[in-house]
Amino acid sequence: MLDKKYNHIEVEENKYDEWLKAELFKCGDLSKEPFCIVIPPPNITGNLHLGHAWNLTLQDIIIRYKRMSGYDTLWLPGMDHASISTEAKVVAKLKSEGIDKYELGREGFLKEAWEWKEIYSENISKQWSKMGISVDYSKERFTLDEGLNKAVTKVFIDLYNKDLIYRGERIINWDPEAKTALSNEEVIYKDIEGAFYHIKYMIDGINEYLEVATTRPETIFGDTAVAVNPNDSRYKNLIGKNVILPIVNKIIPIIGDEYADPEFGTGVVKITPAHDPNDFEVGNRHNLEKIVVMNEDATMNENAFKYKGMDRYECRKVLVEDLKEKDLLIKIENIIHSVGHSERTQVEVEPYLSMQWFVKMDTLANQTLANQKDKDKKVNFVPKRFEKILNYWMSNCYDWCISRQLWWGHRIPAWYKGEEIFVGEKAPDNTWTQDTDVLDTWFSSALWPFSTLGWPNKTTDLERYFPNNVLVTGYDIIFFWVCRMIFQSLEFTGVRPFNDCLIHGLIRDKNGRKMSKSLGNGVDPMDIIKDYGADSLRYFLTTNVAAGQDLRYDEEKVKSTWNFINKIWNASRYVLINTEGIKEIKYDNLSDIDKWILTKLNIAIKDVTKHMEKYEFNIVANKLYSFIWNDFCDNYIELSKYNQNDTTKSVLIKVLTDILKMLHPFMPYVTEEIYSKLELKDSKFIAISNYPIYDKNYLFNEEQINIDNMIEFIKLFRNTKVKLNVGKDYYVRLSDNKLNDNLIKILKLNDKLIEEDKNIEKAVVEYNNFKAIIYYNNFNNIKGQEKEKEKLLLSIERRKKLLNNKNYIEKAPKNIIDMERQQLEEEEKKLSNIK
Repeated sequence: MLDKKYNHIEVEENKYDEWLKAELFKCGDLSKEPFCIVIPPPNITGNLHLGHAWNLTLQDIIIRYKRMSGYDTLWLPGMDHASISTEAKVVAKLKSEGIDKYELGREGFLKEAWEWKEIYSENISKQWSKMGISVDYSKERFTLDEGLNKAVTKVFIDLYNKDLIYRGERIINWDPEAKTALSNEEVIYKDIEGAFYHIKYMIDGINEYLEVATTRPETIFGDTAVAVNPNDSRYKNLIGKNVILPIVNKIIPIIGDEYADPEFGTGVVKITPAHDPNDFEVGNRHNLEKIVVMNEDATMNENAFKYKGMDRYECRKVLVEDLKEKDLLIKIENIIHSVGHSERTQVEVEPYLSMQWFVKMDTLANQTLANQKDKDKKVNFVPKRFEKILNYWMSNCYDWCISRQLWWGHRIPAWYKGEEIFVGEKAPDNTWTQDTDVLDTWFSSALWPFSTLGWPNKTTDLERYFPNNVLVTGYDIIFFWVCRMIFQSLEFTGVRPFNDCLIHGLIRDKNGRKMSKSLGNGVDPMDIIKDYGADSLRYFLTTNVAAGQDLRYDEEKVKSTWNFINKIWNASRYVLINTEGIKEIKYDNLSDIDKWILTKLNIAIKDVTKHMEKYEFNIVANKLYSFIWNDFCDNYIELSKYNQNDTTKSVLIKVLTDILKMLHPFMPYVTEEIYSKLELKDSKFIAISNYPIYDKNYLFNEEQINIDNMIEFIKLFRNTKVKLNVGKDYYVRLSDNKLNDNLIKILKLNDKLIEEDKNIEKAVVEYNNFKAIIYYNNFNNIKGQEKEKEKLLLSIERRKKLLNNKNYIEKAPKNIIDMERQQLEEEEKKLSNIK
């Protein structure tokens, strides 16, 4: 039997271990249709946050529902090595211990990184168990494991051989703290305070200058030209002449190029090919020298002359003072501008000329766009509007910089000997040296839907579970991850990686702000589980907003969910106590209320199933809440108390069982606990029981309408009693129709009429075909009025004494005195009305 009180800590304790021991979550039943989800692998850099909890619960709801619906389900777990983030964490840890990464060496550092992985992957696994997620641990993968490394290497080699991967010197986004290249998608833009520095570039041979405005004067040492638009009448006669580079005193050419916009600023731009992507293209068109003026840590190098060794910002400050001193600074114009920052380290990104590896995106992007036009082959986004993000990124993408100057990651399978390059799994011989860089984390994550199932080998898992059925992820990584999974899958398997892509939003605080350490508004899901249980957290996270929308965390709503579970607990306890001894379900003597609840149940099953299939969990929640709280708990259980027979007890068991099954994907722990107490069930564990099926044979429309009307009549009758202040000993009923015995018991009606006297009042209560006339003694009203009269007399007397007190009138504030007089007037009116 269930305990008297619901205790989420006791209910959730040990259940996960029991499920794992019973191997409930393992796939492989070949007699069933397969259904597969692969987990978006969390980074091994820390604890799971609320966003992870939301994402995991959505997947678990889907996989538990499909498992109960008769599918052979595989939910494949795994984690991501997260190159930049993890390396930064390990470097920081070593630094705190007084150890330098480079002194430790590559092999020593990788040993430390693998130790870090073991600690944090174990921590994440413990948090997964707290969440109750039903993954198949026998299939768990890691993005750096041997099988995935084999897949990554093959993809790199194949793309290289197809001329879709190349090595070249290009302007890339450089993270000076992590000392690595970044892709465009790893750069976030922030509005910060800055300035336009207007500088004189003296024209060689004459005492005139061109005014050049720049936000980054520290790159002046890398200028190899200034550009004007060839159609700009102000400057076209200067094309082919030279200017003297300020501070450096070097002659550089004035060139004509369409890149210079006559309508922007002065119409003159400095060209720094090694530190600006647009300047890089101009430099290529005009065969300009490319001069790198910074080191990898964003300090100035030898090309910056006396500023060598200075941080880029320190150099800017000193350089501007030197320009002032030499009368080369015209003005400083303060601005707010959008500047790229590293998503991982948050430092300002430096556009940097560097030799890197790139993926050519035109062919792969066009292939993706073409596939999305085929309704039978495309990835179906839920909600549909998010497909626009995929199409936008694939229509406007740059070549993907995939090399990272790190040690933790998939090492690039490229080998060098002099000017020669060889790409392959192994070097031709020991005279070749392997590239020291690793691949972008997203390069390996892009293969996740099929590499985790054994690709490039033709495994039974790959054949059975690929393409995956659905991917669940946030809208913030559609361009990071979803796009790349799609084009890599199309390129290497010929099909989409998953049929559906369910998109959820971001979690914000109660005020709509993004959760962050700086704001101090973050919430640890493990703390919520401790206070309210995993079931409460899961239900709140997945039922409060529609797909694709941001969710505001509100502890009061989590408490409300706990109260809902408590309501279910108490109702279940009542059913279990009152149905003991029932050995089989009997429907041979259904009453109208039994037919009513069976009708409501099947309507709920039909609606819930429809919306579960469409991933509309917020609608499912509303349907279930209304059915469970109103129809079952508040109405059927109360009505059933007046009709205790084996049929009604059978219906109680049936309805409770189906409620538990429909709730199970959302609340696995409490439903398992209650289900385990049922004597009549179709499996030992609810997780592998059969999901309820809609049965039109148990739709009783006439009885449903009749009982709906009766329930509304009961509500109206009781509300009328409250309004009239009718006491239980002073009313009777008469009716134009025969009220059934149950209704007489429920409403505690009496057919004995009190003798007519002056205190007898009459009220009619009517709803559709239900009608009652209440004759009641107004003694309660009189008694209540007498109490009110006594209270008013005392208050009036007090106020009059106060207002007749000359001392009070002289000292008290005028607004207080006026308020007292107003309240006295109101109380005297009330007293008059009562009299």
